[in-house]
Formats: sequence, C-alpha cells, structure tokens
Amino acid sequence: MSMPAGVLISAPGSGVGKTTLCLGLLRALRDRGLAVQPFKCGPDYIDPGFHRVASGHESMNLDSWSMPSHTIEALLNTVEGKDFVVCEGAMGLFDGAANRGESGTGSAADIAAMTGWPVVLVLDVSSQAQSAVAVALGFSALRSDVHIAGVVLNRVASLRHEALIRDAMQQAGVRVLGVLPRNADIQLPERHLGLEQSRELGDREDRMSAIGKFVADHVDLDALLSVARPTHPGSVTADWPQPPGQRIALADDAAFSFMYPHLRNAWQAAGAELIPFSPLANEAPDERADVCWLPGGYPELHAGTLAAASKFRQGLQVFAQSRPVHGECGGYMAMGEALIDANGDRHEMAGLLGLVTSFERRRLHLGYRFSQLLSPMPGLESGSCLRGHEFHYSSIIEQPDEPLARVQDASGKQVPEAGSWRNNASGSFFHLVAKAVKLT
Repeated sequence: MSMPAGVLISAPGSGVGKTTLCLGLLRALRDRGLAVQPFKCGPDYIDPGFHRVASGHESMNLDSWSMPSHTIEALLNTVEGKDFVVCEGAMGLFDGAANRGESGTGSAADIAAMTGWPVVLVLDVSSQAQSAVAVALGFSALRSDVHIAGVVLNRVASLRHEALIRDAMQQAGVRVLGVLPRNADIQLPERHLGLEQSRELGDREDRMSAIGKFVADHVDLDALLSVARPTHPGSVTADWPQPPGQRIALADDAAFSFMYPHLRNAWQAAGAELIPFSPLANEAPDERADVCWLPGGYPELHAGTLAAASKFRQGLQVFAQSRPVHGECGGYMAMGEALIDANGDRHEMAGLLGLVTSFERRRLHLGYRFSQLLSPMPGLESGSCLRGHEFHYSSIIEQPDEPLARVQDASGKQVPEAGSWRNNASGSFFHLVAKAVKLT
C-alpha cells in the first residue's frame, strides 16, 4: 500500500489557532486539486465535522489512550488513495492523561510518533516576539521521536512584529512556514462544548472558502508540502465492538449527532444497516429495526421541542417494550424522566429510565473513562471492558435505576456517573471509543 505524506498540526495549548490552520489547509489543498485525508487527535466530535466540510472527506479520530495501536494503525488505512494527510492535535502537543492507556497518554505527540507525521507548531505570538523561539526550541527538544518541522505564527500584529520573530527563528534554525495576521472575520461560532456543529451553519461552505483563502494567502503551501513525511504503514485488522444489532435505528439530527465515524463504519462493515431518524422532527425509531441507539449531542438546547415530540417519545416507549434502546450522554438524558434546562424549567423526556438531569447549575464533567459493564448493553456482554470519555455540563438530580457499569477516570479513581439500566433500556454519560485490551 502506498502511504501518502502528511503533517500534524499542534500547538502549546488550546485556543491558539490549530483548527483555523487545519481547516484552511484542508480547503486550500483541496482547491489545488489534492485529495486530503483529515484526522483528529483525541475524543472530539465537532472538529471532524468541519474537517469533512473543508476537505470533502470524512475525518477519523485517533486516540492513544482509548485505542490500542492496531486500531490506530487500521484507521490509517483510510489514507489509501489520498494525496496528503492533515491531522489536527488536541490541546497542547504533549498534553494527555497522567497514566498511560492502551497505547499512550492520549497526546498528539503519541500520534505523531506512531504515524511518522512531522509537527507544524502553531504559535500565538500576540503578546510576545523573540521569546517565541524559546517555545519552539523547547518543543523540539522534549521528545526525540517527535519532529517539529516548522512553525506557523498566529495573530501577528504588524510587519515589524513579523520581522522580529522571523529573524530570531532563522538564527535559531526554526523554519517559519506561515504568518497569520489577526482576523476576526474567519472565527467560527462557539458554545459550551466547543464550536457550533458544522451542520448548523448555513454558510459553512462560504466560511470554509474564506478560511482556505486566508491560509493560502499567508502560509507557504509548497514549503509545508515539502516538510511532510510518509505515513507509517499499519495493521489491516482491528478488534472493533460488534454492532448492537442487525438493523439499527440511529437518532441523527442537531440534538443527537455525536457518533464516531470509526464505530459507524465498523458497524456497517460488519453488515449492520443504519436507519436514521430525527427526534427533533418528531420521528419515531423505525419498526424494522431490532435496536435503537441515541447518540450524544445537545438535547439541552432542544428540550422543549423534544418534550413536545409526542410521536418520538411514544414511539420510543413502544419500541423499548420489545427491543433494546441505548443512549450515550445526550441520548441517555433524553431517555430519562426529565431534563431541567438552564432556566430551571423542567421538560418531560421519554421516561424509559428514572434519570432526571439538570443544566440549571452547570458543572463540567470531562475526561477519559475506563468502563466495565455490570449489565449487558446492546452488542456488549456484562463484564466487557471499554474505553472512552465523558464531556458534559449536566448534573444528575435523580437516578433510581440499577448502575450499568463500574466507571473510572484515567487515574483509576471511581466515577459516580455509572449509567443505568431498566428492562430493555440502558444508557450512560460514557462515550464509547474502543474495546479495552489493556485493563486498568
């Protein structure tokens, strides 16, 4: 298999401009006629959606804490037939869990080392000049198996500002691949879990075109292509979780959209049929399905609409009388008795579980999770060990049902949000990424 060259876009931390540069590169290279395969480090649903719009190709998540190495290697096979690879890191380049997971700590640096992709480091220089060189040199020296190919300077204030930093970088032997001036016009709208979803932006194509032109105007694309390195060849097999059923009714709209492409693709590759439906459009799960899956998303933003969706709620209740229904995070909340929104208003949900959740007093729940099932859930037996993550702001007010799993964070500490089950219904705040090979 011929493996195309690629780069990994990272930074010293969050909010520095990784996503802007990554989206701009994807669109600018696509405009050159290149087929570019995007990836995203870590457990992130939102950025890959924008990657797909910018590149025209589905973006896959790569995560060394949740995924064994052979799973990551199998996902790399999606680069076959592509001309180039652009992978976006998460947080800072070396940031990850304190304890090692399946094949690493979850850092972008792990992925760079495993794949062979050199790092293009984005530096926010809005409040510094020559001192940025020390940051670049420090990142270059920390891990011998991670190569920093060059830097892109972001939020540069003036030509004089640029000249000061360029000169200092040149003297230190650090290659400057691009210089991005401040530009508020290309910022993407945000909300409490990150960027708004790409599917919600009616002008997303115009936005991607503008970001692509901005990056093409300020980054030396030929230089960036020249520093790329071929992707390391990997495994052709992966131990994916089995599909939860043969025909899967899959909730899919602006309230329920957090579904990892690698799991969806694995289910379909195993022969499962996905039958999408929209709770927000008051649609019930298809009667032909033998299981219903409610992904995470933003039910808190649509609580009133879901409460009024009588066909959806009643259809879900009828479905659950004879077939399993499972919900992750937002889907789990929609299966409960009620959801209390940020204003303190109570909205009745499907009532398959006794769960009551509230956004009135927001509290962040974020991090990797190791989960061992105490009860079966669709496609997985009791005792199965899984890896994934939790990311939400809701609090549990009531949870009278039996716990679904024993859940720990990346440090091994017990997590109280253990999910629950009742009859054919099960759910958890836990987002499944992969089956665990290495047990915590």
